[in-house]
Amino acid sequence: MNIIELDLTAYSSVKPGNAVHILFIHHSAGGQLMADQGGIRGESSILKTHPNAGGLRTMLSRNNYIVHEAAYGSKIGDGTDVCHWSRKFRDHMERILTTRYQDTLYTDGTRNKVVMFQASDSSNLIDAEGAEPGSPATAEKTVANYKASYRSLLEYFRNEPETLFVPVTAPPILKPEASQGIFRRILGRSGQEQADEMGKRARSFNNWLKNIHSGWLKDYPLRNVVVFDYYDILTFNGASNWLRYPSGTGSECLPSKEGNTKAAQDFIPFINRAMHRMGKQVSNFYRSGQEACAF
Repeated sequence: MNIIELDLTAYSSVKPGNAVHILFIHHSAGGQLMADQGGIRGESSILKTHPNAGGLRTMLSRNNYIVHEAAYGSKIGDGTDVCHWSRKFRDHMERILTTRYQDTLYTDGTRNKVVMFQASDSSNLIDAEGAEPGSPATAEKTVANYKASYRSLLEYFRNEPETLFVPVTAPPILKPEASQGIFRRILGRSGQEQADEMGKRARSFNNWLKNIHSGWLKDYPLRNVVVFDYYDILTFNGASNWLRYPSGTGSECLPSKEGNTKAAQDFIPFINRAMHRMGKQVSNFYRSGQEACAF
């Protein structure tokens, strides 16, 4: 597949001129990416410190972002499999845009101008290709269903042109061995061939998410959706289909401090450029007289 990614290099990587409220809806891997280095402190996957920390929360704060999070135990944070996103954004968009922390909402009219969201690491355990056009809300993990889920989001994102939506690809998993119990449970059989096929499906889907030539964004007219490919970074930029920065062994392995730090460092110029790119869109969109957001 010829993958054509969105090129943001024409836009400035300097931080926004005004403070920007950013919400991240995430699973445990996202919590570790956000955390600062230290022992495990926090709750509901919203972590102040963690040994695998990437330090993204602090980096964002230094770049004029006011950071908010939602994870386990909250109305919009519960359920972060791919099948949950369509219903979540359809039914709870207003709540998402006004979430300060978990189920606490703003009371002063503040709105999140950036919404990041990330599916759990198990989302890369894709069982089959599936049949197009797929179903956006089914729990069956197929490439077709995943594509249907993300395609369905564009209708909701298009209605919020002043909000930047940032799907963060799910973290890769450590390559399962044929002897591992989780592998037998998921596939109902063992063998290296089946593991390789699962890895190829994960790679294919994540490539589709970022491919602006033939992926879900190819005909999308606005600049308010950008994909951050956390998966690719943690596979050593395509050297593998599996996690290359493991923090341990086994099925519960999440990215290490090294991998999360690299991802966090890559994210800052990415989000700043995406904001400047979107700022031009909003300015043009509201040039008719309504005041545009200042980025």
